[in-house]
Amino acid sequence: MKISTNWKDYSIIATGDGYKLERWKDVYLLRPDPQVIWPMSWDLFSYPKLNAYYKRSEKGGGGWKIVKPFPDEWNINYEKLNVRFKIKPMGFKHTGLFPEQAVNWEYVTELIRSAGRPIKVLNLFAYTGGATVACAKAGAQVTHVDAAKGMVERAGENARLSGIETGIRYIVDDCIKFVQREIRRGNKYDAIIMDPPSYGRGPSGETWKIENDLYTFVELCSKVLCDQPLFVLINSYTTGLQPMVLKNILELTLKDFKGKVDAYEVGIQTEEGIALPCGAGGIFVYDAND
Repeated sequence: MKISTNWKDYSIIATGDGYKLERWKDVYLLRPDPQVIWPMSWDLFSYPKLNAYYKRSEKGGGGWKIVKPFPDEWNINYEKLNVRFKIKPMGFKHTGLFPEQAVNWEYVTELIRSAGRPIKVLNLFAYTGGATVACAKAGAQVTHVDAAKGMVERAGENARLSGIETGIRYIVDDCIKFVQREIRRGNKYDAIIMDPPSYGRGPSGETWKIENDLYTFVELCSKVLCDQPLFVLINSYTTGLQPMVLKNILELTLKDFKGKVDAYEVGIQTEEGIALPCGAGGIFVYDAND
């Protein structure tokens, strides 16, 4: 497991009974987590600093319950990479950032800075731009693609918060259709990052189901890679999708490129001493000797 260890503005205080108690700078939130199947060692809902918790509805969905007032939105820093992000509790328990991804941000940042050449990154299902901001901060030219206009706008805000005014192209579009057009245009990229959802719908009603569509999508994306791609990173939050599945997909779809593939769990070390799994990652990295 790769664990993010360099956060100062974020931490997981405790877990139990399907919840994790988090500190987002000076705001304390209690959110559901499907991986937390052990009991609470103490009542997390009674934590004296708790600002809000997300309560699921028996009819589906849910909402935030306010315990103590806190700002509608606020900023947190990831000092290791000198990047900043806007945090805002949103629907379906999200806050606009996945802190465990910092371990991937650090790795791809190192790859970009040591590449010795200009790097063009394509970030797909790019959400609010955590990876986009990290890559742009490292000097890459980034194309940021997501079907949700609000999330793309938030990515732009995060970039500006991090002092990035140029170098990012923002696209509101269905990721599959965008890649298909890039193939027809003959555009190529040195690196690809994707955070595909378990299930989703595009702006025109297109459906996506990761078990059915991920392999063919990665295969499609291979057609916009340059001859010597620096890396291809797949992130997955789908419970039950093992890292080895991502490794197999990358090895099968990128077999014509020189490089090595690694796959791993991604997690956060909690203050109670537990390594909490937060998803899986698979990455292809160029290796001329392979």
